[in-house]
Amino acid sequence: MKRQTIGIVATLLFSLIVVFFIPWLLDLTGRNDLYFTLTSVALLSIASAGVWLTFFIGRINMGQAAYALMGGYISTILVVNYGLSFWLTLPLAGFFCALVSVLIGLPILRLRGVYFAMTTLVLTEVSKLLALALPITGGASGIINIPLPKALKILGITLIPDFTTLANVKRAFYLLSVILMILCFALLYRLVHSRLGQLWRSLQQNEELASSIGVNISYLRLIAYAISSFFGGLGGAVFAAITQSMYPSNFTVNDSVNFMLNCFLGGLNYVFGPILGTFVLYFGWDWLFRMGKYQLLIFSSVLIVLMLFLPNGLLSLRFRRKSQA
Repeated sequence: MKRQTIGIVATLLFSLIVVFFIPWLLDLTGRNDLYFTLTSVALLSIASAGVWLTFFIGRINMGQAAYALMGGYISTILVVNYGLSFWLTLPLAGFFCALVSVLIGLPILRLRGVYFAMTTLVLTEVSKLLALALPITGGASGIINIPLPKALKILGITLIPDFTTLANVKRAFYLLSVILMILCFALLYRLVHSRLGQLWRSLQQNEELASSIGVNISYLRLIAYAISSFFGGLGGAVFAAITQSMYPSNFTVNDSVNFMLNCFLGGLNYVFGPILGTFVLYFGWDWLFRMGKYQLLIFSSVLIVLMLFLPNGLLSLRFRRKSQA
């Protein structure tokens, strides 16, 4: 009970910082350019949260970029071609990706280890090729001039104003992204610490043993993979609205690998590991860019060192210190 209380307090404090303090600080310092950077970190964290959930059931997911690409295109097509509200397309994009993941997951979730990882890695390239080939996606030219989100009204009450009327659109997208991030990770934390989460943990440990005591492992794997893909589609849909364009190259194999690295860096044993991992990888890579031709060498060396000395990610430092004390 005490641990749950600490978790709730920490979550509330984090929410206050990212929703109120950071915007106030950026407006005070005039660093409006950092809104897009922090928005990207929030959206990448959402997609990485889905990858973390797949790890939680014992599968290595290297195809999350495929669902981010799908989600981006679904939202864009519904807004541009059919005039649907952006706010309605957000859940639709997520559910579409979840449905596709169920159809794909039925056969491939039986695979384990490198076999599942390589199969999911192919999904990203397949999605990219489909986006290039299908007329509705605009091919290589993509879809541009995506309109900004209109006002969200329920029963005549405006819950979210029209983005075209806002003085600082970047700030609005930042708040949207971090609020979605907080909601996604709160949901993930609740799922992991529920009865369903305990069943998922049993899959990670021994699927045969779980099956022998009556656990429907196929059903559990599909649920986890569908939620994972929903997160990917949601992140992709918001990203398309921010950039106001959608291309087949928006999400690539490199993005799928980075989503996985975010989980490793933060810690696979910790629900909030993807947030820390995304932050470190995003800003770390940007800082290493100054190293020129040594960028990849330093990056790979740092990753090797972290895997050797911190196999459970950066968040394990906190628990190491406790055990040493």
